[in-house]
Amino acid sequence: MENPEKLKIPRHVAIIMDGNGRWAEKHGKSHAEGHLAGAECVERLLETVSEYGISFLTLYAFSTENWKRSREEIDALMLLLTEFIRKNLTKMKKNKIRLLVTGRIDGLPEEPRNELKKAIAETAEDYQYTLILALNYGGRAEIVDAAKQIACDVKDGKLDPSVIDETLFSRYLYLPDVPDPDLMIRTSGELRISNFLLWELSYAEFYVTDTYWPDFDAAEFRKAIEAYTARDRRFGGRK
Repeated sequence: MENPEKLKIPRHVAIIMDGNGRWAEKHGKSHAEGHLAGAECVERLLETVSEYGISFLTLYAFSTENWKRSREEIDALMLLLTEFIRKNLTKMKKNKIRLLVTGRIDGLPEEPRNELKKAIAETAEDYQYTLILALNYGGRAEIVDAAKQIACDVKDGKLDPSVIDETLFSRYLYLPDVPDPDLMIRTSGELRISNFLLWELSYAEFYVTDTYWPDFDAAEFRKAIEAYTARDRRFGGRK
């Protein structure tokens, strides 16, 4: 097996963390226990990602569609999110990990929203890596929000419609200063992107594994990186 320094390391990895519920059912546990196991997987993954020197990691944690789930499951997820931030904030600061959120953060319940904003503020300086949680996030919602703000700026005379292009549009997205993902990983074998980073994933490499998220360990992550290393990214051009 190659050493990390010999691999072509992506700058930004995005992950759709899927399979907590199916993992729980497989092991005779509740869905809440499955989500807890998934959160513990995130903690382990942060250490693995830093070992590879990956600058940005985006995790699809809660989508705009997830509000359709039962109130009991949503409450459990929000409590888990709050506890995850409280538990890991000191470690994130020590390991120079900045926290960002992409999505409609103001639509989250007050307690996790406040913990997130606190963590974002406390990790904003002296960082080497960036963890991005996609929360109350939808790719279509992000594009709609960007279009609305552009329309407002045009209406207010702040923006000339003739200068609108892809580069300018990107500046209106939730996190305009974050580079697009190079690699998108999806666990549990589903072959869709589920409204995740629709604009930003235009030229990302995709890697899908049948492994459920709680079982996605350092060895599984390495498989994804090795698959990425073997690919030739031409961005629409020819070699």
